[in-house]
Amino acid sequence: MHSAVPDQASTADAIAVIQNRIHLWQDATAAGDVDTLLDLMDEEVVFLVAGNAPMKGRQQFAQNLQAVLQTHSIASRSEIHEIVVQADLAYSWAYLQVSISPRQGGQPIQRSGNVLSIWRLQADGQWRISRDANLLTLETASIPVA
Repeated sequence: MHSAVPDQASTADAIAVIQNRIHLWQDATAAGDVDTLLDLMDEEVVFLVAGNAPMKGRQQFAQNLQAVLQTHSIASRSEIHEIVVQADLAYSWAYLQVSISPRQGGQPIQRSGNVLSIWRLQADGQWRISRDANLLTLETASIPVA
């Protein structure tokens, strides 16, 4: 008998896979491995970043990232708050901290904030990011109040 409701084991497996893919994303970004990153996203992916036009598709993402990686390295860490899986769709919510450092030295740019990602289970059995809303803002040194 086939049930439309996923069992707890398959849901737990999907959550573990998505957690691993989030960590793989961070590792691949730090390594500058654009090909791995592209494989983690749907062909029609859309990234929503405050203050910017939507970034649509793998190729636009790759072009933008490759331009940054020519002069900067990127390190990040995240705290995953939630992953919810329903059939072939899932979402993840995480708090992300990113450091973008000039390769020639200089002060890194620190950004942090919440990220909400929508994942789709693809025909090949892989979970890939379909939509991503990135709410990172620039971290600034706090100024003491006199």
